[in-house]
Amino acid sequence: MAGAFAGLRILDFTQGIPGPMATMLIADFEAEVIKVEPPGGDRLKHHPGYITWNRNKHRLELDLESYTGRAAALELIATADAAVFDALPGELDRLGLDAASLGAVNPALLHVWMPPYGPSGRWSQLPPDDALLSAVTGVSFMQTSYRDQPVHLITPQASYGHAMIAAGAIAAGLFERTHSGRGQSLVVSGLHGVSAVESGGAIKAGEVFRMGGSSGSRGGVPNYRLYQCADGKWFFLGTLTPQFFLKALEATDLLDVLTMEGIDGEFTNMLIPANGQKIIQRLDERFAEKPRDEWLRILHEHDVPRGPVGDRDEWFRGETVAANEMRLELEHDSLGRVEMPGVPVKLSETPGSVRHFLATADMESLAAHQPVVPETPVIPFASPGQGHGPLAGVRVLDLGAFIAGTFCPTILANFGADVIKIEPIDGDPFRTYGLGFIGFNRGKRSLCLDLKSEVGREAFYDLVRLSDVVLDNYRLGVRERLQIDHATLSAINPRIINCSVTGYGTKGPLAADPGFDPLVQARSGMMAAQGGDDEPVFYQIPVNDTATAMMAAFGIIAALNARARTGRGQEVTTSLSNQSILCQSGELTWYEGRPPNPKGSLDCIGVGALQRFYECADGWIGIAATKPAQFHQVAVALGHAEWAGRMTAEQALAEPRDGILAGLIEEALRPLPRQEALDRLLAREVPCAPALRVDEIFDDPYLVANGFLNEYEHPQMGPIMGVRTYADWARTPGGFPRRAPLAGEHSVEILREFGFDEERIAWLVEQGTVKDSGLRTED
Repeated sequence: MAGAFAGLRILDFTQGIPGPMATMLIADFEAEVIKVEPPGGDRLKHHPGYITWNRNKHRLELDLESYTGRAAALELIATADAAVFDALPGELDRLGLDAASLGAVNPALLHVWMPPYGPSGRWSQLPPDDALLSAVTGVSFMQTSYRDQPVHLITPQASYGHAMIAAGAIAAGLFERTHSGRGQSLVVSGLHGVSAVESGGAIKAGEVFRMGGSSGSRGGVPNYRLYQCADGKWFFLGTLTPQFFLKALEATDLLDVLTMEGIDGEFTNMLIPANGQKIIQRLDERFAEKPRDEWLRILHEHDVPRGPVGDRDEWFRGETVAANEMRLELEHDSLGRVEMPGVPVKLSETPGSVRHFLATADMESLAAHQPVVPETPVIPFASPGQGHGPLAGVRVLDLGAFIAGTFCPTILANFGADVIKIEPIDGDPFRTYGLGFIGFNRGKRSLCLDLKSEVGREAFYDLVRLSDVVLDNYRLGVRERLQIDHATLSAINPRIINCSVTGYGTKGPLAADPGFDPLVQARSGMMAAQGGDDEPVFYQIPVNDTATAMMAAFGIIAALNARARTGRGQEVTTSLSNQSILCQSGELTWYEGRPPNPKGSLDCIGVGALQRFYECADGWIGIAATKPAQFHQVAVALGHAEWAGRMTAEQALAEPRDGILAGLIEEALRPLPRQEALDRLLAREVPCAPALRVDEIFDDPYLVANGFLNEYEHPQMGPIMGVRTYADWARTPGGFPRRAPLAGEHSVEILREFGFDEERIAWLVEQGTVKDSGLRTED
């Protein structure tokens, strides 16, 4: 069967990682993607990831600086369904490729702009660089360290996040067009990408916010942390919930820690730093008594979530990845055998596939195409209480918990869907984590419903009859046991789209295991790669959680696009383990002779002397000099032109992060105020930016001007400041319609909307099948 985006033509004018990777995901589902490159090609054409990020596309070379090149581009744009750009601010206007100009050429066009940073302001003119984006948004300081410094992530997670949220936003814009028949402009910036990966980190209540700092990089709480065993090997203890941590204490014969002074049998008391450190010490000592394999066996026997720290390449070639079809081998004409990631999200009826490498095309070889729009545009009925984004009218039942499952519907809510969070009577267990829960659950309403009872299940079926999407992240077999699997629900509503998120997929040796983000970080080699020759590093960004949520959202929206064509629903599946491959796609793409990946270290400060963080008198900056001429400009800017006589520019670019040149730059920058250092370097056109501490992001002028955050009220936490949105559409703006809900806050309201009479609602509440919080406040 044809893929979800078959019949659509997408023009990809982007380079690097975010744009090409976003359009790769759409190309995997059979859109015709034409990659338009300048003479000389993509700036990352020699990066191994270029092969993966541009698969299933056709390459066309056009010089947009010339009249003939722009004329050819406009000719193609007139035939396209979407055009995707990543130019710096002002460039599209200069070239006549802005949204207003192209809307006149093709009124049905989805015009997508993916600026590397924000749409305006000083830092928006910087050349694309993941470390600088992480610096200006606080990501590099959110990563905990031992030395209280910004940390350079050696996998470009901000850029990968930018790509994934953009893919979903583009898919949502295309879905809206199937109803309206009209084009519009869409902006998905690097700041939007960071918003998606840091929804639970870039948030504060009053003056309370998540700190980075010098607590180390093993994890700050005893139940969710890296531990070293007697043989020197590491594993991650992933006991996020009280139930799992009690099992771990039982397995290690340490239940007595519950009676420690200050703990008093309360799980939440363990999260208090002073108390947590005492328990960490006990666990450190206990795990140092036996080798890792023995501990893993013991923990497995007690059903304790755990993940051994492994090697990236071994994971890629292992059983779990193979079972989920996430490693592919293809023969390349010049490179020979190439290994690359598979399609990360599976659609049962309109699947994706990898069909070919980037192929060469010219204007004459491209087939004629007309934008795919409905003959008679229809605006869908909008379900009550939802926003005005491109997914207006779509109703989602969210059975997810923690992050990976439930953050996906948050994205859909931000894009305009009406999302109903269906929680157990006691609520989502992730509510224990306060601001994290609020950040990852914004935009929803809550219904507490007991799905384990027959009465509750029948009520749920009535909700399914009037909904579009059902999402869960249950362990394998739970859906079937609850009788809410896809076969059952599609018999009730043939148009329903089911999405199931798991830790390790539905096949393979780990399929039945509970999956939490850091367990997959550990197994997939992310932690070991970031630590390099030192100890492994726990990424503060919940990499696989947020990526899985974004890919689940993309898969659901792809299925909605397919349903607009076929009238039928289908099943969407993905897993954290799939995203452990996608979020290392550039690092895992392999062929004989490929260049080595950057090497991490504990408190990694950069990958070279000219690509790293430096401390100034009153703060830190990041420098990203990648061209030979920029070395000379660094030397002149810092008043040391003589450095250029000590080494060639090429030698300077190869200088290590902690070598002689790095020491000279450190010495020159340390006495300078941060702003003066930035002004000196930028005046010489050296790419650099401030590395903001977490507390600085909430009132930083650049982030404020670009609308990175906004403030709203929460009935329990008071004023909250968190990320504003994940994309901006011109005609269907989207955004969060409400704050994160309290448990059961909207139960009665929701049941009424679905046609439940007052007598039935009262009976469900009386039986304990439904919990009504009784809260009646304005959002």
